[in-house]
Amino acid sequence: MTKETTGFKRYLGLTFLIGFGFFTMGLMDPLYDTYVPAFLGKYIESKSLIGLVMTLDNVLQLFLIPIVAVWSDRTRTRIGRRMPFILIMLPAAAFFFGLVPYAAAASLAALIAILFFLNIFKTSVRGPVVALMPDTIPGEYRSEANGVINTMGGLGTILGTLVLARFMDIDIVLPVIGATKDRLPFPLASLFVVLAVIILFLFVRERKHDAEAVEKRVRVIDSIKQVIAQKDKSAFYILASIFLWFMAHEGVKPFLGLYARDALGASSGMMALPQGIAGISYALAAIPMGYLAHKLGRRKIIRGSLIGLVAITAIFALFSVAGPSMGLAGSGAFYLFLGMMLVYGVFWGSVITNSFPMLWQLSTFGNIGIFTGLYYTFSQSASILAPPVTGLVIDITNLFKPAPEYQYTGIFVFASLCMLAAFLVMFKVKKGEPGDAAMGAESGAAGA
Repeated sequence: MTKETTGFKRYLGLTFLIGFGFFTMGLMDPLYDTYVPAFLGKYIESKSLIGLVMTLDNVLQLFLIPIVAVWSDRTRTRIGRRMPFILIMLPAAAFFFGLVPYAAAASLAALIAILFFLNIFKTSVRGPVVALMPDTIPGEYRSEANGVINTMGGLGTILGTLVLARFMDIDIVLPVIGATKDRLPFPLASLFVVLAVIILFLFVRERKHDAEAVEKRVRVIDSIKQVIAQKDKSAFYILASIFLWFMAHEGVKPFLGLYARDALGASSGMMALPQGIAGISYALAAIPMGYLAHKLGRRKIIRGSLIGLVAITAIFALFSVAGPSMGLAGSGAFYLFLGMMLVYGVFWGSVITNSFPMLWQLSTFGNIGIFTGLYYTFSQSASILAPPVTGLVIDITNLFKPAPEYQYTGIFVFASLCMLAAFLVMFKVKKGEPGDAAMGAESGAAGA
């Protein structure tokens, strides 16, 4: 057994506990992405307009995550600098998450209002949740640790999409909850989020930060300028790649459940299965890919995974076009698509597992929060832009009145092209491996 592997074993249990924060995101996000477009579709016909509404959380993330992440950098309490945000904001997010289907049944205005408050809290807590791991785990083990916490996120996705989502088809009346048809997964998921918060509070103890100096505060825009001005532009190219692969992923994700329903004949309870299947392979691959990246290099693993994503998204497009003419329809086509999503999850999980540690490697203790914020600034900028763009692609396609199975082909082509661009940009990245010096250590850039 290598020294590195032995060293990380000391942090393995703690990392799994920290992963309960990621578990809540993995649980809520796929249910949100799968069913909110369907809820909106009861009131809104245009897919581009639905995509625009689906960017609400991403718009809030663009502004709130950097602000709250930096705020938590500078917070000092007896229970830590991240935990106060987690204890307040995650339970609030769980409360509003449970109300989503009830608001959807009431009116469009009620649904939009609940989505707004949900995303205020769910977005604000994301930065502190993400920064909790690099606060605690040494830099040389963060690929392995990120694999563990992404596995926990994947377990949340599996629970939400393969277990809870199936309750969408149950039609009974329960005390307090009321009618369960197309509702039950949301309040049940809320209970699991609250349970995860309790586990975090009881078992995770943050490192003491009282003796740590708080670095000079720098605005996010100034941090971006300083990243761009670096002689070694690895951080900038990592951020540019993040933007591109999130354009691909977020452009498809809001419409994946609708594709499963409209083109592949899935029921309400099965609309979330594609994300759930990807979540299984994501969870299984995250830890091995973290260890493999430590051994072979994060850049090599990410580049190889991006090639895989280019190929599988291109295959999605071909499947959408050629599948019906080849007799692939109904349940057979649906389960074949699930098999392809299993492959997609491996490559996507590998990219996500190792990209964050590359950025954290270029940060110092005092500015981990701002680098976390920069990650979300670029990823959420893509998430804001992509759904309306792919929604517009679908709307333009529908002008030609194609059969339902052909309506979504364009979004897979779009995804493949964005993944290819991300692959090309990643070749310009030179740093971010374990042992590389922090960017702030070289030039004092990007303070908190």
